[in-house]
Amino acid sequence: MRLEISTVMLQWAAGGLAFGWVTTRRREVGLGYGWLLRGVYACLAWLALAASVAGGGTGTANAVFRVAAGATVAATLFTLAVSVVHRRAGVRGLRERKEAGRERVAAMIGSSGTPEPSTSASREFPPALDLVAPACALIGIVAAASIDGGPYALTLFRLLAGAALLGASTDAMLLGHWYLVQPGLSRDPIRELVWVLAIAWLLDVVAYLIPTGVVSVFTGSIDDGYGGLLAWIWLASAVTTIVLAGVTWLALKEKSYSAVMAATGLLYLAILMAFGTDLVARALLAG
Repeated sequence: MRLEISTVMLQWAAGGLAFGWVTTRRREVGLGYGWLLRGVYACLAWLALAASVAGGGTGTANAVFRVAAGATVAATLFTLAVSVVHRRAGVRGLRERKEAGRERVAAMIGSSGTPEPSTSASREFPPALDLVAPACALIGIVAAASIDGGPYALTLFRLLAGAALLGASTDAMLLGHWYLVQPGLSRDPIRELVWVLAIAWLLDVVAYLIPTGVVSVFTGSIDDGYGGLLAWIWLASAVTTIVLAGVTWLALKEKSYSAVMAATGLLYLAILMAFGTDLVARALLAG
């Protein structure tokens, strides 16, 4: 199984875009968060396409990969444009919260005026549109499993698990920062991503324990060139990732607003460890 930068970039984009939908579908987080994710992952998908072209590979799988990466970029930018066009409608959760706040204020001051009519929810950005880009990226990952080599089903499983791990950890960190912009936001969206991160971690670890996997480095069947050191680095990364996810979950149980910022800091470290968990294993097996 080769370690291709183009595959990593498209995996990262696929996972990030997919879990972006997990958050945007809730209609609680402001539109800017979606704009941020789409901009970041459109760039990563473009880098995947550029790296694949620069690599010069030929054949059907490479052609499918490049078309899929290009389609991911186009779909992401189109979705971003649609969201911008529908920006005046906002999101339902924020609109309902504002209306509830106006009603409370009106009740406190004894106002009997008619509440200001809200923007029609039918004009909102349709969150299902966020599924088109990751679907395109998924096609590219299916092709990449053939390009990267190894037993096809196992390679595909590993690529999908890695996409989930990288995407969930990155989205959770970016969402943690979004609480600075939207401090009244419920913690449910970030809790959901931390939970997804834990599941993605489990899938990724299991994927690289399946023979021939990282265990072969510990037993000496595969020589990492450093006397097994890289295998221990992988193990440390894997354990640290899930520990950080657990501590983040506990931090989010605290009532103070600073707990969210602490959780975001922990998620920075979780991203680094998640990359170690996925990429070190692939580097070990690439030889």
